[in-house]
Amino acid sequence: MFADSSIVVALTLGAYVVGSLSFAVIVSRLMGLDDPRTYGSQNPGATNVLRSGSKAAAAATLLLDALKGYFPVLLVKVFGPAVGLDDRAVGLVAIAAFMGHLWPVFFGFKGGKGVATAAGILFGVEPLLGVATIGTWLIVAFFFRYSSLAALAASVFAPAYYVFGDKLAWQTSEAELLAVTVMSALLLMRHKDNIVRLVSGQESKIGGKKDAS
Repeated sequence: MFADSSIVVALTLGAYVVGSLSFAVIVSRLMGLDDPRTYGSQNPGATNVLRSGSKAAAAATLLLDALKGYFPVLLVKVFGPAVGLDDRAVGLVAIAAFMGHLWPVFFGFKGGKGVATAAGILFGVEPLLGVATIGTWLIVAFFFRYSSLAALAASVFAPAYYVFGDKLAWQTSEAELLAVTVMSALLLMRHKDNIVRLVSGQESKIGGKKDAS
């Protein structure tokens, strides 16, 4: 059992609330851009924001979506042991932040696909795990120009990287592995429409212009 379950509940709820901040929508509003839910893939994420033509808005969305996953996990990793929290708390907070992005309480429970937030969480769990997973995304995106395909590849490899890194780059835990695996499964699920479009050759490439819904 946790030393203080109330702390775990508070941190988990806090992570979900922070994860619920849909920065694609927030940044677009602040910069006077169209709501990303009304064009392109209608996904409130950095890739779709890029279709607005604003690289600055897309970069800000990417960074903020990643940070909202990174900081809650880092907080527990760094300060949790002092109050009796272990890797189980890390796993709970990670999943809560990720689910906040997917089903945000502030935006009608209709969120993005979670790629940037998952990346931030992975960096919080283990920095080298984040580097390896982002590296996979970048390689696939560079050669194939499909953000969705890159996300799918990174989703598949992330749990494998975590397992293979045991005793080489970090010490694995069942709780963190479960969190990484659940995130990967949810990412694959959220990309089911992209998979259909990839197979049919109708998927938009990175940098494509927006189409009104």
